[in-house]
Amino acid sequence: MAGDHKSIMAKNGGGPAVKDPSDHFTLFVPSHDVRCDIANQKMWWAFLASSMVTFFGGLFIILLWRTLKYLWTVCCHCNAKKKEVHRITTGDGIKRADREDAAASEVGWMTSVKDWAGVMISAQTLTGRVLVVLVFALSIGALVIYFIDSSKPIESCQNFYKDITLQTDMAFNVFFLLYFGLRFIAANDKLWFWLEVNSVVDFFTVPPVFVSVYLSRSWLGLRFLRALRLIQFSEILQFLNILKTSNSIKLVNLCSIFISTWLTAAGFIHLVENSGDPWESFKNSQALSYWECVYLLMVTMSTVGYGDVYAKTTLGRLFMVFFILGGLAMFASYVPEIIELIGNRKKYGGSYSAVNGRKHIVVCGHITLESVSNFLKDFLHKDRDDVNVEIVFLHNISPNLELEALFKRHFTQVEFYQGSVLNPHDLARVKIESADACLILANKYCADPDAEDASNIMRVISIKNYHPKIRIITQMLQYHNKAHLLNIPSWTWKEGDDAICLAELKLGFIAQSCLAQGLSTMLANLFSMRSFIKIEEDTWQKYYLEGVANEMYTEYLSSAFVGLSFPVICELCYVKLKLLLIAIEYKSDQRESSTLINPGNHVKMQEGTLGFFIASDAKEVKRALFYCKACHDDITDPKRIKKCGCKKSKTSIYKTMGLACCFRCCRSGRCCSCMPVSVRCSSTSPRRGNPPSAVSVSDCSSAVRAFEEDQQSALSPKKKQRNGGTRNSPNSSPKIMRHDPLLIPGSEQIETMDENIKKYDSTGMFHWCPSKDIEKVLLTRSEAAMTVLSGHVVVCIFGDVKSALIGLRNFVMPLRASNFHYHELKHIVFVGSLEYLKREWETLHNFPKVSILPGTPLSRADLRAVNINLCDMCVILSANQNNIDDASLQDKECILASLNIKSMQFDDSIGVLQANSQGFTPPGMDRSSPENSPVHGLVRQTSVTTGANIPIITELVNDSNVQFLDQDDDDDPDTELYLTQPFACGTAFAVSVLDSLMSATYFNDNILTLIRTLVTGGATPELEGLLAEENALRGGYSTPQTLANRDRCRVAQLALYDGPFADLGDGGCYGDLFCKALKTYNMLCFGIYRLRDAHLNTQSQCTKRKKSSSVHSIPTANRTNRTKSRDLRDKQKYTWFTDEPAKTHLRTMQLRPVNTLTVNQISQNKPTSSLIQPIREAEDEC
Repeated sequence: MAGDHKSIMAKNGGGPAVKDPSDHFTLFVPSHDVRCDIANQKMWWAFLASSMVTFFGGLFIILLWRTLKYLWTVCCHCNAKKKEVHRITTGDGIKRADREDAAASEVGWMTSVKDWAGVMISAQTLTGRVLVVLVFALSIGALVIYFIDSSKPIESCQNFYKDITLQTDMAFNVFFLLYFGLRFIAANDKLWFWLEVNSVVDFFTVPPVFVSVYLSRSWLGLRFLRALRLIQFSEILQFLNILKTSNSIKLVNLCSIFISTWLTAAGFIHLVENSGDPWESFKNSQALSYWECVYLLMVTMSTVGYGDVYAKTTLGRLFMVFFILGGLAMFASYVPEIIELIGNRKKYGGSYSAVNGRKHIVVCGHITLESVSNFLKDFLHKDRDDVNVEIVFLHNISPNLELEALFKRHFTQVEFYQGSVLNPHDLARVKIESADACLILANKYCADPDAEDASNIMRVISIKNYHPKIRIITQMLQYHNKAHLLNIPSWTWKEGDDAICLAELKLGFIAQSCLAQGLSTMLANLFSMRSFIKIEEDTWQKYYLEGVANEMYTEYLSSAFVGLSFPVICELCYVKLKLLLIAIEYKSDQRESSTLINPGNHVKMQEGTLGFFIASDAKEVKRALFYCKACHDDITDPKRIKKCGCKKSKTSIYKTMGLACCFRCCRSGRCCSCMPVSVRCSSTSPRRGNPPSAVSVSDCSSAVRAFEEDQQSALSPKKKQRNGGTRNSPNSSPKIMRHDPLLIPGSEQIETMDENIKKYDSTGMFHWCPSKDIEKVLLTRSEAAMTVLSGHVVVCIFGDVKSALIGLRNFVMPLRASNFHYHELKHIVFVGSLEYLKREWETLHNFPKVSILPGTPLSRADLRAVNINLCDMCVILSANQNNIDDASLQDKECILASLNIKSMQFDDSIGVLQANSQGFTPPGMDRSSPENSPVHGLVRQTSVTTGANIPIITELVNDSNVQFLDQDDDDDPDTELYLTQPFACGTAFAVSVLDSLMSATYFNDNILTLIRTLVTGGATPELEGLLAEENALRGGYSTPQTLANRDRCRVAQLALYDGPFADLGDGGCYGDLFCKALKTYNMLCFGIYRLRDAHLNTQSQCTKRKKSSSVHSIPTANRTNRTKSRDLRDKQKYTWFTDEPAKTHLRTMQLRPVNTLTVNQISQNKPTSSLIQPIREAEDEC
């Protein structure tokens, strides 16, 4: 053949052919390349054989080793028995046994290596975690290489030195081999290790790589088994601390198992379909890509089966039969569960992303539509000056549709996250460490207040444990639970932490209404943010809503006020700036700060003094900071008072503002007691409106008393005789006149200055008496009827043995404040269940003038026995309100009691008392004589013949139930509480009005101090600490320090129909009343209480150019005028409403600086223990 003489090159490689001249044969010189004949030679069996030999060979060795070990153990066991018998018979085996035990106790090198390998592959150490994560990452890398190679033929030639993917895969598998060795060494049971899924994956993926390098060919084979490594994905994420919840772990497990099974099965179909059946010589193969196989497996598992792609080989079809059984079951169970887990995933489970330059607060606790809407309405009110705060709500229950819609309406400033503050992970999600504050809302309507408080205390503990420096403002339901907050080490009021006790403030507001009816309404409106509602009709709502639009703000005073006294600044702010200043934050010489309400002339303003103002919005209050005498002295329009260009001491005041005493240093609650004795009154010469001479603080109120006596134009002979016919000269220092104490039969002697008698508690803030047994204060119905009670306070309370305690101590304490004289204390009579009052008595047994009538407030006989028609106030409380699920029935007892009292009829029994008390005019005073002392205008008891005229204040839980209190009012059921007549008249009070204190305290923590000072009667952090230790007031001896604590302002209610303000009572202007009270008597008139719609019949002579002084005051034709004509009483509707300063005007509510130790305060002392006692003036012994 011609080809015999030609050079023949071997196919598919080989050396060049060399012709031998003698034999004429062609010789092949082998080259360095291994022969690779893909067309005629398939080597898949070599790859598969390497894996099978490795697997079964290792399995055989393990089984052989176990068999030999078992035989060896049996033989050793027999020899051990023989040796033991020999030791016992010879008797010398004890020492030898000890040596053998010692040798056996030593750790062998095999054990050490095994422990080292176990540490290396475990996730308990950092090295182990890194190794486990690295193995998983390389497994995924090997799977990616498989995806790349799947686009090539199943078997192909590959040069190891030129193929990068083969080199990479080789490196990965070398690492897998080393890791397999570590796992094998660390395994306790080698047989089960050999049969593990990960071991099987290594058997069928690692050896073929080495064969491919040797044969210079690649077989795709079973490399798809690397997808089974995805099953460990959840474990890897747990090692990395990414998965923490059970739902997330379960979800990742299901997804990883489903995907790994899916990809593995697709790899097998790809292998057999592209290779064909071996018994068919691989002729029935079809070209399918790996991703087409993935598609085929999905439609097979879902039983859809479009038929566009299907298996042709017998192996493929046989596999599909079995895969449908398992895959369909897996698809039907896994996919719905995965969808359910994804659907149940918290919609609000993300994390808060803080915005630079914007603060955020976290609100948690009782998150409902009502609580959130009330909070947002007050927090985001437009009257606040640019609220650049984002609100983050955190609650463990997802919001309902209504609450979700509320969040969406405020999406620019509100975010919600689902979680619990008890979980540190959730606290990290809302960035509690960078939050400006954390506010905890309480459920005011819960059945168990103590349990609710315990939950909030646990929230505080959790938050403080996570971040001790965070400021927390929490609501508390029960006063006694506030003591538990003091046990938290990082809880401190100096850092701004506050606990708003709803029971304390609620009962304090109601107690203050017993002293000045309507005060609860006025104060509640002051710290609530409400917009001005304009009404064209000249009705009571028009003036009431003008006052409701006012709020309490704080602002630093301008340097122009430095050195001036408080009354001067107060008048200047009112007349010039149209602002009502009611208190300041004063820093004493000891650098201690305290809130002083209407302190008087002896306090001079310092730089950086913080003032408490009443205004309609925050922008108006800025006038007090911007006011400059040089620039604004001639300005008449207060709106033109802006920040001027004057540099005069402006820098110093701004520095002082930064160093000014803040609220966290002044929560002592004392007014004038912290001032040094060296502070002197500025007045050196007598003039009207100021004390006549320079006296110390302890003498200032004596000067007021002397001045008041000096203003009286005429004294009755009895009065002159009692004063010895002399009085202090205006030009001399006032001398304290001493008188014999007035002894009143049936009551305790009026207090003296004897320091050996404990009359006050250890802080000097409250009247105190030794503890009394409850049996000593019990009154039977006959005893109460025989005792003429008048001018007292009747407390109708509903409760039983199972009722939650409401904390009556918080109601009694303001009525027993030490700034009242003993004879001015109103007797308190509780009418209710004895079983309930016994539980409350432990906190009440140290207060004087307290009596209990066991009975029920619904019994008219009990009410008549306590002379409810002669009381100064009737309070209706209930401890059973939260035990009823139906909201409309929660207040049923209080409503029934209120309606029961209003429907009662009484005789004109007050006439007998008037005959003995000179018409309730204090002895020595003639009603017809001109009187200049403001105390002449104190409200006096009048005749009450119908229960509708009894002053009542009813506590409500549900705001909508206020419509049932007055059957003849015209309030719509959907009317907000503050717009209803009972609330405006001060006859109803609901705890919901205290919700505004949360946001008010956050923006201005001084507001809560001022409210507490006004409401609680002098409760201080020190007193709260004492109550936390002993749960009762401790008596203390009178010292100069404790007696100085009595020198603080108090609230009084003065009538305008007579007295020094009688000329303004009929058509006078509020501005004139304010200035006269302030300039003449240093009194601060910041509200009026008057007859509803009575102004419609009164002509005003004031111009209405200035709103602050144009609305005229109405003569207080109240209970005194009701006795004039029965016909008039039947025709006219007497409803009183409360309003606020400057733009709301009712009968006067005044704050005045009073030293109750020295000022002769005229009041009506109504004895409680005799049948009918004359009511006379009671003077203190000075």
